[in-house]
Amino acid sequence: MTLAIFGTMILLLLAGFPMMIPLIAGSLIGFVALFGGMGQLDTMVQQILGGIRPASLIAVPMFIFAADIMTRGQSASRLIDLVMAFVGHLKGGLAVSTAAACTLFGAVSGSTQATVVAVGGPLRPRMLRAGYGDSFSLALIVNASDIAFLIPPSIGMIIYGVVSGTSISELFIAGIGPGVLILVLFSIYSWLYARRHDVPTEPRASWPERGRAMRRALWPLGFPVIIVGGIYGGIFSPTEAAAACVLYALILEMVVFREMSVKQLYATAKSTGLITAVVFILVGAGAAFSYVISFAQIPQQVLGGIGIDEMGQYGVLFTISIAFFVGCMFVDPIVVILILVPIFAPVVDSVGLDPVLVGTIITLQVAIGSATPPFGCDIFTAIAVFKRPYAEVVKGTPPFILMLLSVAVLLIFFPQIALFLRDLAFDK
Repeated sequence: MTLAIFGTMILLLLAGFPMMIPLIAGSLIGFVALFGGMGQLDTMVQQILGGIRPASLIAVPMFIFAADIMTRGQSASRLIDLVMAFVGHLKGGLAVSTAAACTLFGAVSGSTQATVVAVGGPLRPRMLRAGYGDSFSLALIVNASDIAFLIPPSIGMIIYGVVSGTSISELFIAGIGPGVLILVLFSIYSWLYARRHDVPTEPRASWPERGRAMRRALWPLGFPVIIVGGIYGGIFSPTEAAAACVLYALILEMVVFREMSVKQLYATAKSTGLITAVVFILVGAGAAFSYVISFAQIPQQVLGGIGIDEMGQYGVLFTISIAFFVGCMFVDPIVVILILVPIFAPVVDSVGLDPVLVGTIITLQVAIGSATPPFGCDIFTAIAVFKRPYAEVVKGTPPFILMLLSVAVLLIFFPQIALFLRDLAFDK
């Protein structure tokens, strides 16, 4: 049965079907094989509906909607101007500003693809005019957008939290440390690149100009305050924080900045609805698939075959990291989380790993895979947005992927990088 399920899914993927079809087909084969016919399909439908029932999932369309509103408005440009005002004049300052802007916008949107569009659109032309190579610029934008998957609000962490039953609030806080570490490594590499290629520095902003940039960015900087401060202070749950972000985005772009009309809001809402529909179909299909593989004890068969039970905590974490990294090179990150988390869940429990640490490492690996050839989704977002060939987009990625993987290794051996703030915030 295992061979039939996964063989059918691979064939459907190779035939070009969207991932929701292989997931549903695999679940259907499993239900028919396990329960001896089509009579138990009502159970399959119940599992699909149960998969999208958790209240925590309401945060997903809310954060997508808020990110969509901000991408079409002024929030992104104001955050970019703030970063440029303070570090743009340093050697490699424009590249550092790009990485920092991705981090700030990630703390606003939670979406890697929205970050590629919002930050890459205005900053890539400036980097090219400043003397940075296009392959470096594209790779920096694509990989720095990964920080958005770690810095709260992270849609990947929400999905992981729902699938694994882990606290989303704790996951959000745990993602901050690794996200900041990645920003530091990217900034150091950008400085070295600028020195090696003798990239000219940008003009230094005066203190009055910095003050104006700070004042202009105060409103958009309210987003991370709402999310992190609200959750940390016990004011909001992650779902309530998402709703507050939507309201705040609407007030900013429609009332304060007056950048968005009612007609544009309708188009934005429709776009969010389409994305949300795809995500929720995947989540529902993933829930049914998880039920099948758990009932059939496929995780025990697969993991028992590689002897993971004898590996210990470090071995389990490295195996999880490799599985998610490779998976996201080929398949959408949400799908990989939905399929692999239930497979590894029994082993994570049996070796006594902290599920928040595991979730942070998985989210990082998912983010890395999203920007890694051959089929990382952020690569194709960059191809569509910047209209550049595939080879040029992926050419500069190896150094960034190496840095991201090094952070993953550091997390395995030094888990307090992620857990320090979590322990501080939740008195662990």
